[in-house]
This record gives sequence, structure tokens and C-alpha cells, in this order.
Amino acid sequence: MVAASFFCINSSMVNIFKPLVDIQDGEFKSQSWYRNAASLITDKSSANALMRSGKLIGRPSGGRMNLFFYDPKTKGKMPFYDIFPLVLPIDTFPGGFIGLNFHYLPYGARYKFLSELQRYASNGKFDKSTRLQVSYDDIKGVGFTKAAIKKYLYKQVRSNFLRVNTDEMAIAINLPVAQFKGASLGKVFANSRSKY
Repeated sequence: MVAASFFCINSSMVNIFKPLVDIQDGEFKSQSWYRNAASLITDKSSANALMRSGKLIGRPSGGRMNLFFYDPKTKGKMPFYDIFPLVLPIDTFPGGFIGLNFHYLPYGARYKFLSELQRYASNGKFDKSTRLQVSYDDIKGVGFTKAAIKKYLYKQVRSNFLRVNTDEMAIAINLPVAQFKGASLGKVFANSRSKY
């Protein structure tokens, strides 16, 4: 959970959470307020509707988050897994990529982790041109990494990728669209908390 309920910002300050600023008074609403607002949107939506609503691409977009459908090759050996991950790719390997799946993190941890990752932004605009240029070496010591880092095989991807630009990430981490198999969201979050 985020420590403070509201964040005051300088109106000229630009950061990854700028889309969450209440323009009328220059303050962030509470992180839980945005999570609740995002859930109202997705209550009328689904993962499939989200995929139909955006620009789909054939490969994950590096430096940006991606939503996609996934069927893990080793799912029979896994206690639980996400079939609709929200992933920030950080590396590639032959036949796949390594990424940070934010769905494994409780909502407050998602916010904190994204806050830490914004230091790797390619520019200070935090708009569609901005990429988070993160490598494993950059974040291997960050507690949330162990819970969120996952490997994905291209041949197990079951859809195109919906790119989530940097100016949309703060909203995307609040969307309740994770689709875990094998465990409840509460159990996934408890397991993740034990890793950081």
C-alpha cells in the first residue's frame, strides 16, 4: 500500500504518474482512488475488449508495457500462472524474452516499482516517445524484481501484443485484468510479498 494518501506535485514536474494528476488542484488522487476508477472501466470490459481497443503489434515493444494472452509451456509444473500478463520486457533470448509481469505484484507494490523504474526513462517527457530502458543488472537488487520477473516463449504467445505506452503505464498497472490460473489473486500477492 502506498504510504501517503495524496501526493502534492509541482505543476511543472513531469513524471510517469503525470496522467494521474487531478488538473483542477494539481494533486494526485490516492493510488486506491485510481485503482477503483480503473476497475469501474474494466467492469464493463474484458481482456478481449482491451485487446480489440488498442494497437496490436506482432512482437513485444521494448521499453514499454505489453498485454497479451499466454499459455505457459510448463503450466503443469507451475502452482499458478497469468494467462493475460502485463509485461515490461527487459531482455531477449533465442525464442523468447524476459520481462517484469506487474500482475504478480499487489497494487501498491506495482506503484512503488513503477516509481523506481521511471529513473530509466529515455527522456523526461513521459509520453509516447518515452521508453523505460531497464536491464536485469539495473534492477536485480530491487525487491520487487524477484516476484515479477518471468520468461516468455514466443511460441506460447496466443495473441498479438497490445502496446502500453509510458504515458499509459500508471493507469495500466491499476487495471484488474490479471487472469491467474491455479490460485486466487490474494494467494498470488501473498506469494509475491514473501519474495521481497
